[in-house]
Amino acid sequence: MDPFAFGIAPAISSSRERELLAFKQESAMKCDNLNLLNLAFTHRSFANETTEEVGNNEKLEFLGDSVLGMCVADWLLRNLPAKQEGDFSKIKSVVVSEDSLAMIARKLNVDKYLLIGKGEENSGGRDKKTLLADCMEALFAASYLDSGFENAKKFVMLHLEDQIQAVLKYDYHRDYKTSLQEYMQKKWRKCPVYTLVKKTGPEHEFTFFVEVQVNNQSFGPAQGRSKKDAEQNAAKLAYDSVVAPTLL
Repeated sequence: MDPFAFGIAPAISSSRERELLAFKQESAMKCDNLNLLNLAFTHRSFANETTEEVGNNEKLEFLGDSVLGMCVADWLLRNLPAKQEGDFSKIKSVVVSEDSLAMIARKLNVDKYLLIGKGEENSGGRDKKTLLADCMEALFAASYLDSGFENAKKFVMLHLEDQIQAVLKYDYHRDYKTSLQEYMQKKWRKCPVYTLVKKTGPEHEFTFFVEVQVNNQSFGPAQGRSKKDAEQNAAKLAYDSVVAPTLL
C-alpha cells in the first residue's frame, strides 16, 4: 500500500504512541501501522487547523463503509440462511447505521483518541454521532489495509455481532412510521395522525415536538432536529407500546 494514498498522518509523539497502542489493546484491533491508525482518528477540522501538512480520515471512512457492509453481509448470509434478502437488507441497515456505529464508538472510548480542531472541540464534536460513526468506518478501513480482510472482519464482528443479535431479538423495523402505519391499516384500517405540538430554538436549529394518535391513544410528544425525525421518534414510542408487545 502506498503510505500516502490516504493522506499523511499527523506526527506521533511518544505519548500519542502510548494512546494508540492502548486503543489497539482495548479494542482488539490488529493494525501494526500506527500512522494509518492515527490517520483514522484524524478529523478534517484538525487537519484544517494544524500547521502540519496532514490529511484526514475521509478517504478511510469511504473505504471503511464498504468493508463494514461486506463484513456484515458475509456474517448474515453465513449465519442466517433461512432469512430472505429483504430481511438481510433491513437488519444490515440498522446494524451499520450512524446510531449503531456511534454506540460502538462510545463503548470503545473513541472520543478520547480523536484528533479534532478547536472549533469542533468547542462545539461538542467529540460526542457527535456523525463524527464518531465516521471514525469507526475509518478504523475498519485501517484494519483492512494493514492486516487484510479476515482480520478486519474479526475486528468488525467482534463489536457488531452483539448489535446484530440485539436487532434480531428486538425486531428490526427501523422505519417506525412505515411499520406503525402498516400495523394500523391491517388491524384497524386507520392511519396514524401526527401533530406538531411546538418547535423551539433559533431558526437555524429548531427542535420539533410531535405527538401521534394511534386508535384514540396519544403518544409523545417526541422531539427531533427535524419534523421528520420527531415524527419517527413519536412513531417509535407508539410502536414500542402498541405493536412490539404483540410480537412477543
